[in-house]
Amino acid sequence: MMNISKTLINTLQQLINGESVASSTLRKDFAETLLSEGLLTVQTHGSRRAFRAIDAIALKNFLQTHNEELRTIGDNNLDAYTTRSEQAIETGNSKLVMVRSCPGFPVNSYEPITCLLSGKDYVINPPEGCLVFIDSWQQFIIPEDVVVVGIENMENFRMIRRQRKMFESVLGDMPLLFVSRYPQSKDLRKWLQGITNHYVHFGDFDLAGINIFLTEFQQFLGARSSLLIPSDIERRLQIGSQERYNSQLSRFRDLKCDDNKIQAVIDLINKYHRCYDQEGYIDKY
Repeated sequence: MMNISKTLINTLQQLINGESVASSTLRKDFAETLLSEGLLTVQTHGSRRAFRAIDAIALKNFLQTHNEELRTIGDNNLDAYTTRSEQAIETGNSKLVMVRSCPGFPVNSYEPITCLLSGKDYVINPPEGCLVFIDSWQQFIIPEDVVVVGIENMENFRMIRRQRKMFESVLGDMPLLFVSRYPQSKDLRKWLQGITNHYVHFGDFDLAGINIFLTEFQQFLGARSSLLIPSDIERRLQIGSQERYNSQLSRFRDLKCDDNKIQAVIDLINKYHRCYDQEGYIDKY
């Protein structure tokens, strides 16, 4: 038996706990094996079928014996494993349960910003060529006057100093903390939902990029989020990529936004039938 999902583990745990489970919730190969071993009984309720363990202890012993990934089922709550090291110490296998070994998100700034990290002062001030990765993001607190700028593409995120003039022309002299969703996870959005700072999203100027902002950020942050729109975006769109616009059109043809400024960008994209990547704003000099 391979590919043990969290859903399957939960279903097997229910059986060990003496509960009945709908036959549709137990993976077919497991159901067939456990039925043939005489470990499950079938209960019928009209057209519905359910499984229940005949002997919960025997079921637990069989599962633990015949599959390494189930060695601790019935003995431990696998959700309690928060790190791979905990799994390895107890079972010798660090991959019993899928645990993200790198939670959090990177941050960047071109001016020092004094924050709180796990209750202690911490200054975000990475030198050129360096980023800061926030692991304990639940204990990461920034000053209320700091504007958080989310950058979609990593090259832009790494080279914020070469875009400083553009950021200042749009956002003024507000202190800025730059954040990235790399590696892809919901940690950044959860952190943003837990603070009161304004969030500005900087991504590609195409229909897909605007949709990312609307569905993955504005939907959750509401009025304290906005899209970064450079003053020269119309000129840049005129020389943008027509091919990518065409590739996105079928999916995002009906993209609309109640925010007049964002809708104006959508209208420009559709007017010129072109998209423009945010990397174009990195000053090569």
